[in-house]
Amino acid sequence: MKKIGILSDTHGVFDEPLRTFFADVDELWHAGDFGGIETADTIAAFRPLRGVYGNIDGGKTRIVYPQWELFDCEGVRVMMTHIGGYPGRYAPGVEMQLRMHRPKIFVAGHSHILKVIYDKKYDLLHVNPGAAGVSGFHQVRTALRVVVDGGDIRDMEVGEWPRRRFL
Repeated sequence: MKKIGILSDTHGVFDEPLRTFFADVDELWHAGDFGGIETADTIAAFRPLRGVYGNIDGGKTRIVYPQWELFDCEGVRVMMTHIGGYPGRYAPGVEMQLRMHRPKIFVAGHSHILKVIYDKKYDLLHVNPGAAGVSGFHQVRTALRVVVDGGDIRDMEVGEWPRRRFL
C-alpha cells in the first residue's frame, strides 16, 4: 500500500500548505509545469518524486523529467504527461499511448482544473489534480492524495487553498 500525492502546475511554488497536505504521503507525482528545476529539486527533496515536464518548463527540467512517464505502483500501471486532455477529448497522440500501454491511472495537468473521471473506453481513472501554484486563471489551488493498494485505488482526498501565496 502506498499513499500518493498528485499535483501539477506549481509554477515555482511548493509552500507550507502543500507540505502539510503531503506530509504523510509515500511519494509525489507531478504532472508538469514545475516552474523550474529548482522547484522540482525542492519537491524531490521533500518526498520521492515522479514527474513530467510541462509546456512552461525549460531545458534543465526537460533534461531531468520526460514528456511521458510510465510506471507501476503497487501493481497498478500509471501513465503521466502534462497535456492530456480528457476522456472523449484527449490531446493529439494520447489515445495511441493509452491503447499501447493500457494504464489503469492516467495523470495529466495543464488545464488548471481539477477533474477525476472514469474513462470506460480505456478502463482507466483519468486524474487531473488542477493547479497547485498561484499563477494562472484558477481561483482555488488544488492537489490530491490517494491510496494505491494492490490494484485498489481508494481514499482520494482533495486539498484546496486560496490562490494567494503563503509564505
